[in-house]
Amino acid sequence: MIEVRTLKPEDREDWEPLWDGYNRFYERAVPAQVTERTWALLMDGSKEPHGLAAVRDGRVIGFAHYWYQGTTAALLPKCYLQDLFVLPEARGLRIGEKLIEAVYDAADAHGASEVYWLTQHFNGPGRALYDRVGELTPFIKYRRPGE
Repeated sequence: MIEVRTLKPEDREDWEPLWDGYNRFYERAVPAQVTERTWALLMDGSKEPHGLAAVRDGRVIGFAHYWYQGTTAALLPKCYLQDLFVLPEARGLRIGEKLIEAVYDAADAHGASEVYWLTQHFNGPGRALYDRVGELTPFIKYRRPGE
């Protein structure tokens, strides 16, 4: 049985290897100070981001981090699902879907007007999930050169 719940301080030991795997997958190096700050913010509870854990047999095997942000396009905030990761050996058990549904529930409870996320073109397995639980938009991301 999979339980999806808010991340807790005692989850750090399971969360950090997942976080490292997530960052490796996206080919990014995250300094230790950023990991420490991210965990501190997730644990604060009064700040963002918010964190969810997918737990099986007392072990965190997946996570989702999300933020609320204002928008000029709606009266209500949007919810940005920034990070989603499941242990490779636990994939195929619909854990990612359960985490996304939990973000949907949190966004509904917060009164968010939309839930959205980004992924990279090479994330085929993730995109197969996203095609089931979401709707592909026409937006293309740009950023300042060199960042």
